[in-house]
Amino acid sequence: MQLIDIGANLTHESFHHDFDAVLQRAKDHGVAQLVVTGASRDGSTHAYALAQSHPGLLYATAGVHPHHAIEYDDATDTLLRELAMHPEVRAVGETGLDYNRNYSPRDVQLAVFERQLQIAVDVQKPLFLHQRDAHHDFVALLRRYRDKVPGAVVHCFTDTGEAMRDYLELDCHIGITGWICDERRGMHLRELVKDIPANRLMIETDSPYLLPRTVRPQPSHRRNEPMYLRHICNEIARDRDEPVEETAAHSTATARAFFGLSPA
Repeated sequence: MQLIDIGANLTHESFHHDFDAVLQRAKDHGVAQLVVTGASRDGSTHAYALAQSHPGLLYATAGVHPHHAIEYDDATDTLLRELAMHPEVRAVGETGLDYNRNYSPRDVQLAVFERQLQIAVDVQKPLFLHQRDAHHDFVALLRRYRDKVPGAVVHCFTDTGEAMRDYLELDCHIGITGWICDERRGMHLRELVKDIPANRLMIETDSPYLLPRTVRPQPSHRRNEPMYLRHICNEIARDRDEPVEETAAHSTATARAFFGLSPA
């Protein structure tokens, strides 16, 4: 059983001291390939470097998360365009809107999101998207560009059934994380995940964030890592009432098709 983690923040400082061990544990738990998330100017450069250093195992995205939109300038736009041209970089993002924290003003988030949408159009690579508490503005802007890009995945989906249906109608993919394991705020996903077509469902850890709360024993450090992707896959399979091997096979095939990955 092979799995693909489509969203791992492996550039995070918490992985610096045991990076190789993290990758080995992931492999030992069936994770065959990983996409390293680029969420800032420096983070995207680092994600690309990691992918360069681990050909066939790691790939990258390049983008600026809405939290960092206030930092976006012309130099950043030029850098992202350069990174997006490299074969190791398989998607533009993480980009989108976040009205939950509003670390960047909303008008700035919208402008920066649109600039990255245009990058995806120009380089013809799929979008790796973030949306929280901003669905109306997010889907309105995405709708204007969706038919101009080869694909789009709303990563770490945590929203409503209405939002999910809007994304599926736009032919988007849906990324599910360990949020589904959170009995306090993720229980609705256990129902919604049943309605995601197999060829639109991908799975991810969003490491080091969102450690699945149903993992036993819980690690004392509370850091999530790609090895727990198998646990997430097991939970999704149970909710979809299908064998875990089927969930794994479909999500892996879908991720390889979306990101253009050859088997490792």
